[in-house]
Amino acid sequence: MNVIFISPNFPEHFYLFCDRLKRLGVSVLGIGDCPFEQLDRRVVDALTDYRWLPSLENYDSVYRTVASYIVKYGRVDYVESQNEYWLELEARLRDDFNVSNGFRVAELTNFKFKSKMKSFYASAGIKTTRFYLVDPKNFAGLKEFVSQVGYPIVIKPDSGVGASDTRKITSEEELASFWDDKREVSYIAEEFVPGHVETFDGITNAKGEILFATGQVMAVSPLEMIKGAGENVSYTTDVIATGLFPIGERVVKAFGVRSRFFHFEFFRLDANHPTLGRKGDLFGLEVNMRAPGGYIPDKMNYAYDVDVYQIWAESLVYNDNRSFPDYAFKYYVAHVGRGAKIQYAYSVDEIRERFHNRLLYDKEPPKSINATMGSHIFLLRSESLDELNAQSEYILRRSDGTSWRL
Repeated sequence: MNVIFISPNFPEHFYLFCDRLKRLGVSVLGIGDCPFEQLDRRVVDALTDYRWLPSLENYDSVYRTVASYIVKYGRVDYVESQNEYWLELEARLRDDFNVSNGFRVAELTNFKFKSKMKSFYASAGIKTTRFYLVDPKNFAGLKEFVSQVGYPIVIKPDSGVGASDTRKITSEEELASFWDDKREVSYIAEEFVPGHVETFDGITNAKGEILFATGQVMAVSPLEMIKGAGENVSYTTDVIATGLFPIGERVVKAFGVRSRFFHFEFFRLDANHPTLGRKGDLFGLEVNMRAPGGYIPDKMNYAYDVDVYQIWAESLVYNDNRSFPDYAFKYYVAHVGRGAKIQYAYSVDEIRERFHNRLLYDKEPPKSINATMGSHIFLLRSESLDELNAQSEYILRRSDGTSWRL
């Protein structure tokens, strides 16, 4: 089996996808924009071959590189990256080289545009928020939408990665400011859901069967993370216990997810709402056809004592989860990120000393992702939510003694 892997060196832990494939006897053929001599040794060891390109944005160069790999190694079975930014590049290569596994370009609109995702959630019986596709020449139309749903609303690019350029609009002044500052992209406006984000994440085989599934609870919304310069708390959760598994299973089927990692996002209402519904109701938010970002794959491993990189590799090679078929939720694993501009009560050394038996690791993420990850992150394992909350409170306690929740 031959697998093309785009940008195997970024994020830094993605070499593990390649490593697990190679251990199963797969020829892992890397293409990246990092010169070979600058690659981490672990990346080099995880690859069968590697080709450096000055820019992965130059499709002709990428195309020629894949063609040269085919001449040397034979037909390509998969084109992967696990990075949302490269999904279109993956699909284009699949089209041009007739790679049957994975989404093609014509299918990308189903999960590239947030407005398109809503119909698939609806087909799975999941509610979605009311929305309006912003007409850049019709400010009155946007104001009419606001008059129907009321403030606040959320406006973001209809096609985009993560929470980039997402705004919470709470007044006519902020709406006018958005209109004056908007970029030349398609925006979607949605009614605001007063709740938190929960995810359904996992891996499917070629039949669309779920080989592994778990979830994350985002105690801080992406908008608040950006506002707090990365300060956040998120943690693993048992989707069987929360009742999310059968709902997520319907969404997997609706989107036709096969031989892929998936990441589905939902809003869960935190209180009864006069128009949206009752506390605990779910709303389909967004989908990503790749592994969840940041350090979530590691959190999955620690929560279940599994290796999701191995499970993903086995889904491609064996169409099965051979190594961890009887996985079960064991621990809550929290990602606690500190904001770059916030003064905290306790030092990193004090945190390490206090939680040494629960601290899985702590580190400073690359600046390119610390707006949502945190300027310094801590991964901790807990046996209860009470223990997890106590850990988070200590790490994010302000120097003035106030709580991060205020």
